[in-house]
Amino acid sequence: MTKLVLRGFGLKAVRFPVAEGEAIVSNSPISFLGNVDPETGVIQNHPLEGKSIAGRVFVFPTGVGSTVGTYVIINLAEKGLAPKAIIQRKADTVTLIGAVVAGIPLIHRVTPDPVESIRTGDWVRVDSSKGLIEVERNKGGWESG
Repeated sequence: MTKLVLRGFGLKAVRFPVAEGEAIVSNSPISFLGNVDPETGVIQNHPLEGKSIAGRVFVFPTGVGSTVGTYVIINLAEKGLAPKAIIQRKADTVTLIGAVVAGIPLIHRVTPDPVESIRTGDWVRVDSSKGLIEVERNKGGWESG
C-alpha cells in the first residue's frame, strides 16, 4: 500500500482532532443546504448524487451557498450522519463554523492539493491540531464512494 502525507492548516480547538475513515472526494464545491440531505447525509443534485458522507472523510474544494448549511452540518453530527473529518482546498465560513460547532476535524490550505491527491476509497487519517493528513491507498476497498 502506498502512503501519502499532506499538510495544511487545521482546527486546533476541536475536542477530538484525530479522525480516520474512508474518503469521499468531490471535484466540485458543495452546498450543505442544497446538496446534502439533512435527514440521511446522502448527496443530492451534485455529481456525487446518491453517495453518503456519513462516517467518511469528506474532501472537496470549498463550500458554497446559504449560511443555513452550517445548521445542516450541526444537525447531521447530532444524528450521527456527519463526516468524520473535512478536508478542503479553502475553508469557507459556512463549513468552518459548522465543523467548529459540531466538533468535526477540518483541515484546509493543504499541500499537495487534496482534491487531486486523495481518491474516493482511500483510507485517511486526519489530525487537525497538527494540520496532518495521512493517506493509504484503497485500504477500505470502496470503489466509487
